[in-house]
Order: sequence, then C-alpha cells, then structure tokens
Amino acid sequence: MSRQEAITGWLFILPALIGLSIFVYGAMVYSLGISFTDWDLLTPAKWVGIENYRTVFRDRMFYQCLNNTLFFVITMVPFGIIFSMAMAIALNKKFKGVSFFRATFYMPSITSTIAIGMVWLWIFNPDQGVLNSILRGIGIQNPPRWLESVTWAKPALSIMRLWQISGYYMIMYLSGLQSIPNELYEAAEMDGANSWQKTRYITIPGLANTTFFVAIMLIIESFNIFEAIYVMTEGSPGGSTNTLLYYIYTEAFQSYRMGYASSLAWVLFVILFVSTLIQFIARRNQQRSW
Repeated sequence: MSRQEAITGWLFILPALIGLSIFVYGAMVYSLGISFTDWDLLTPAKWVGIENYRTVFRDRMFYQCLNNTLFFVITMVPFGIIFSMAMAIALNKKFKGVSFFRATFYMPSITSTIAIGMVWLWIFNPDQGVLNSILRGIGIQNPPRWLESVTWAKPALSIMRLWQISGYYMIMYLSGLQSIPNELYEAAEMDGANSWQKTRYITIPGLANTTFFVAIMLIIESFNIFEAIYVMTEGSPGGSTNTLLYYIYTEAFQSYRMGYASSLAWVLFVILFVSTLIQFIARRNQQRSW
C-alpha cells in the first residue's frame, strides 16, 4: 500500500518535474554551454572557450551596469525592509477597514509591472506630471526632471519599485507578527515599556527570521530589476539606469550576442549566489553568538 501511494504521488508531480527539468535546469545547462561560444542565432555557434568571460571583466559597460544595479540593491533592500515592516506593524491591529487597507497596499505587487510603469511615467513627467505639480504647488520652482535626469532617474525607479513591492513583503511581516506571543507585550507593558521600546526590544527581534528572508528576496529582486527599466527608461539617460539584467537582454536580443549574454547571465548568477551564501553564513554565526 505504501509503495502504491508513493508511486501515485510521484505520478502526480511528474508533469511538474518534467517541466522543471526541461525549462529550468535544462535551460541553465544549455545557457552554460552557450556561454563558451560565439553565437548570433543566425549562424552556427563557434567555440571560444572562456573568452566571453575575459571580455566581461574588460567591458566598461559591464562595470557601469554593475554600479547601477548595486545602487538599486543599496536603496531598495534597507528601505524595502523599513517600509514593509512599518506597514505590517501599523496594520497588525484590529480596527474598522483593516482588511481593506491590507488589500490596498498588497494590490500593486500583483499588478503588472508594465501597467504600473506606464502610470508612473505619467507621474514622473517633468512638465505635466502629478509629482512635479505637487512640488511646484508647495513652492519648489525647479523640481527634478526625474527620468530625464542622470542624477534622478535611478532614485525615481527605486521609488516606483518600492511602492510596488512593499505590500508583498508586508504580508510576510504580518505573518511573522502573528508568531510573536502577546504575553511578551503584556509583560513589557507591566514593566512600563512604551510603544517604541516594545517595537525595538520585542517586535524587531521577533521578526529577525522574517527580515533575513525578506533581505535575501529583496537582494534578488534588486539584481533582477528589468520590466520597469524596459518600459520607463530603456537604460537611459546616458546609460544611468542600465542594469545587468537589461544589459543581458540588449546583448542577447538586440546585438544578437547570445554567447556573451549567457556569460553575463552566469556572472550575475555567481554574484547572487555568493551574496546569498554570505548572508546565510552571517546569519548562522549570529545565531551561534546568541
């Protein structure tokens, strides 16, 4: 009977395993092979060994894209944690309409980034956009040109993405808040702790595991920013918003350098893997110190 149940279970998940093996793991192995070739999709691939990887580390555009990508990591990870945790703490209370506010804040994360990007293009319009109209209304005579400015384009994209994804991580923090015993807050109140002290010494430490997971997901999210750039800036102005993922896309499907694009993709994979591994090691050492 147990053998039949095991066979039945494997049969149920077999279609998913086949799809995963072909379209994920198979594609990864195939892209690794392509990364050692010079292939333009039109002519047969030519084996070049590690030349593509050598080119990557001599490519000035790669370093520019890496710097742009790191800007999104530096801005989106800490602010994403702060905003999503703050929203979760604010909405982890019983009051009229709390379900409506939770759904409202979560809605952008399940809305198409293409549609959201089109809306924010209008918001960031330097001449007739809503944001600059508000800034002029409060007395700022020369508001930023936003997506037309080398200085402000990346912050504008960060604002847009933080607005979109914070609600998703808010749900994770809400789940984490449910796991913190109420007895801790009651004991703190009896000891005379105020709201900030309860948040600092109970809520934030109690959400450590959730924060660890959210940080990893936000780093991956920041490195993989693509749709917003594709819709809103296409890497401009002056390449200031050109990220690694968008650079991979342009090299593969605009310049038809599939081999070089695959090598860039594997370099990005290594960066993500190493950053995630460092976080796991740091988290494990932190737990041991406790």
